[in-house]
Amino acid sequence: MKKKVNFFSRCLVLMLVFAPFIQVFAQKTVVSGKITDAGSGDPIPFANVMFKGTDIGTTTSFEGQYTIETSKRVDSLVVSYIGYITKTKAVSNTVQKLDFQLEENVVNLQEVVFVAGENPAYEIMRNVIRNKDKNDKRSLDAYEYETYSKTEVDVDNITDKFKKRKIMQKIISVMDSVERMAGEDGQPILPIFISESLSKTYYRNNPKLKYENILKTKITGVGIEDGTLVSQFIGSSFQEYNFYQNWLNIVSKEFVSPMADGWRLYYDYDLTDSAYVDSDFCYRLDFFPKSEQDLAFKGTMWITKKDYALKQMDATVTQTANLNYIEKIKIQQELAPTKAGPWIPVKNRVLLDIGEVTENMAGVLAKFYTSNRNIMVDDPKDQTFYAQPIKIEEDFNINNGNDFWNEHRHEPLSSTELNVYKMIDTLKSIPVVKTYTEILKVAINGYKKVGKLDIGPYLNLYANNTVEGHRFQLGFRTNIDFSDKWVLGGRLAYGTEDEQFKYQAFVENIIDRRKWTTIRAEYTKDIDQVGLAAEDLMGNYIFLAATKFGKLIRPYRYEQAKLSAQRELFKGFTPKLVFNYKTFNPLYNFAYYTQPGPDAPLATAFKTSEAIVEARYAKDEVFVQDDNNRISLGTLKWPIFTMRYTRGLKGVLGSDFNYNKLGLNVFNDLKMGFFGTSTISITGEHVFESLPYPLLKAHVGNESIFYTNAAFNLMNYSEFVSDTYVSLNYNHYFQGFILNRVPLMRKLKWRLLATANVIYGQLSDKNLALIPPNTITGEEMPPIHSFQKNKPYVEVGYGVENIFKIIRVDFLHRLNYLDNPDVSNFGVKISFQFIL
Repeated sequence: MKKKVNFFSRCLVLMLVFAPFIQVFAQKTVVSGKITDAGSGDPIPFANVMFKGTDIGTTTSFEGQYTIETSKRVDSLVVSYIGYITKTKAVSNTVQKLDFQLEENVVNLQEVVFVAGENPAYEIMRNVIRNKDKNDKRSLDAYEYETYSKTEVDVDNITDKFKKRKIMQKIISVMDSVERMAGEDGQPILPIFISESLSKTYYRNNPKLKYENILKTKITGVGIEDGTLVSQFIGSSFQEYNFYQNWLNIVSKEFVSPMADGWRLYYDYDLTDSAYVDSDFCYRLDFFPKSEQDLAFKGTMWITKKDYALKQMDATVTQTANLNYIEKIKIQQELAPTKAGPWIPVKNRVLLDIGEVTENMAGVLAKFYTSNRNIMVDDPKDQTFYAQPIKIEEDFNINNGNDFWNEHRHEPLSSTELNVYKMIDTLKSIPVVKTYTEILKVAINGYKKVGKLDIGPYLNLYANNTVEGHRFQLGFRTNIDFSDKWVLGGRLAYGTEDEQFKYQAFVENIIDRRKWTTIRAEYTKDIDQVGLAAEDLMGNYIFLAATKFGKLIRPYRYEQAKLSAQRELFKGFTPKLVFNYKTFNPLYNFAYYTQPGPDAPLATAFKTSEAIVEARYAKDEVFVQDDNNRISLGTLKWPIFTMRYTRGLKGVLGSDFNYNKLGLNVFNDLKMGFFGTSTISITGEHVFESLPYPLLKAHVGNESIFYTNAAFNLMNYSEFVSDTYVSLNYNHYFQGFILNRVPLMRKLKWRLLATANVIYGQLSDKNLALIPPNTITGEEMPPIHSFQKNKPYVEVGYGVENIFKIIRVDFLHRLNYLDNPDVSNFGVKISFQFIL
C-alpha cells in the first residue's frame, strides 16, 4: 500500500510541474486564411484581424492573407477594415483555416472631430510633402523593372430579374458554377475576360521618357481576340498610378491625391495607429475628402517614420463622387525603397466597379493587378531607346502556354482564376453569346469582320438628299489577317435620283511600324459640299454623315487622286508629304471670273494639283496600334502643333491655278483639377493669291439642331469665306465644380460647361472681284459674306451636360453679324454623349 501511495504522489508532482506546458500545448490556437471583398472577390490588404476579447492581432498582407496565433483560450476572431462591415467568426482552439468575405459598409463619410490643439496627422503630412521629391520614383535618373500584369472583367450585380432575360436563359448552367465560385458570402459573378502579360518597363528622367516592351500576353475573353490593341492596354502603362503626383488621371478624370501639395484644401486626416509594417515602423493615416462629391479618395495610407515615405496605400472613390455609371474605384498599392532612396510600387491592385446602366442590366467589375520585380535604377538608356512608348514583340502571342506562365508569373493563379479561364471558354461556345458579341463589335467599330475583310462603315449605308435621292453605299477594307503590311479598301455608292455611281479605292503600305512610316494612294469620285467637305470634318463622323441628308448646300461633283507618305522622324515629330489632284464641277449656280474685272471671261469648273508639306509635333503624345491602324490617346501635358504648306501647281494634269497657302493649328487639353478641364484650339491660315472662293476657307456652319465642336454652331452653312483668318475654339467643362454645391444638382449630377467660338478673318478685294454679281448668270447665286475689318465673328455659350447621363444642352448667343439674312442671335442645341 505504501508503494502505491508513493507512486500516485510522484505522478501528482509530475502533473503539477508539467501542467502549464500541457495547458499551452492543449490550447495552442493558430488561424490562417484570406480576407476578400464579397462584391468583387478581390483580396483586402491591411485589414485588422484580432482574437475577440484580447489585444492579440495582425493585419493582412497585400494578397489578403493572414496568420494569427495565441496560447490563450479564445472563442472567436474579429475582422475589420475601414469602409467594410466588421465580421466575427467562431474559432476552435486548434490549427484551422478561416476565410472571410467582407461586405462594403455604405454609409456617409465620417466626420473627423479634433480636440484642442493641432491635429497630430498634420505634422506627419507636412513631413510627407517635404520629402516628396526624395521619395518619388520620378526623381531617379532612370529605373527599369519586369512587370507582370493581370486583368479580369466580370459581370456582377446579377439579379433574379436579369437571370430571366432570354440571353441569360442560355447560360444558366454556367451560372450555377459561377455561384459556387463566389464563396459562401460572396455575390455571384460571371467572368467574361481575363488576361496576363509580361513586360519590361523603362523610365528616364531628363528628358522624361518612358518605354514599355510587352514580351508576352495571354488573352481569353468573350468577343475579344488576342490582337495588338488589347495587348497594349493590358500592359502596365495603363495601370500605373503615382500618389506623389498632385493629380491622378483615372478613366479620363482628374482625381486629387491625398498626398497633393494642397492636401489641407481637399482632405481631412486622422492618425489612427502606428505599427511595424514588414521592417518599417509606420504611421497609419485615414483620410476623407472634405466634400463627398469631389473627385477625391477616402482610405488609409501607411507612412514610414524614418523617411516619411508612402509604404502602403488603400484609396477608394465611392459612388457619391460626381461620376457616371461608376460605383467604386479602389486603388491598393505596396511600395519598396530602391538602393538610391526613392520608393517604387512593387504591387498594385485596381478595381473599377461599373454599376447598372438601367434596372434591367447587370454591372461590370474590372480588376487590374501588377507586380514589379528585378528593379534596377540610375542606368538611363540613349534617348532613341524610348522612341516608341509601347512596343509589342512580334511573338507576343506565340509559345505562351501554361508552361511559360507557370515559370514567369510573379505568383500563381488562385483556384478561382483558373476556373475563370475554363468558364470563359464555355461562354464563348454558346451561340446566343456569339451573336450578341458580334452585334456589339459592329456597333463599336462600325465594321463587320468577315474573314480577312471588314465590311462597312455601317454609319454610311444610307442617306437621302436633294441631289442623289436615296443614296446607298457599301464598303470594305482588309484587316491584319490579310496582311500586316498592306491595307486595301474601297466603297461604292449609288443615288436613285441622279442615277450616278460614286466610288473610292485605296491601297496603303505600312513600311515601318516602329517609326510609323506609311505610303497611301487613293482615287475618289463622289459628291461633296463647299464648306462641308469630308476632309474638313475628319473625326466627326456622325456630323459628316448627317450632312448627307436633306438639302445639300453648294454641292459639287469631284474626282480626286491623292498620294501621301509620312514618317515619324523622332518622337513626337511626324512630317507628311501629299500630292493631291482634284476636279470641281458645281451642281449649283456658280461661276467665277478667270481674271479680276467685270470684262473677264467666266468659268464654272476647275482643276487643281497641289503639293502639300505638313509637319506635326506632339511632344508627349501616346499612341497605340490597333492592328493596321495607329490611334492617338492624346498628349499628357504639351500642346500639339500642326503646320501645313500647300503649293498649287498650274499646268500639272491640267491644273488651272498657281497658289500658296500656309496654315497653323495649336491644340491643347488643359487639366485644371477641381476647376475642371478645358480644350483650346487656335487655327490660322493665309492664301497668298487670288482664287475662286471654293479654294479659300469656307467656314463650317451648323444649321441642324445638334451641337458639334467641328462647326460654328450659330453660323449658317458656308455663310462666311476667308482668305486670311485666325480662329479660336474654346470649351470648358466644369465637371462638378459649381453644381456640386447645389443640393438638387448634386443629386442629379448635372455639370456646367462653357464655350466660345471666335474668328477674325477677311476676304481681300482681289478675291471679291472674282465673284460675279447675280445678274451675270441670269439666276440668283448664293450670297458670299466676308468679315468686316476689325470685327471678328463671336458666339458664346453655356450649357448643362450629363442630363439623364447622356444628354447635353447648349444655349448659344451670336453676338454680331446679325444683319445677315436668315440668322439668329440665340439658339438651343442638343447632343448625346456617353461620359463618366
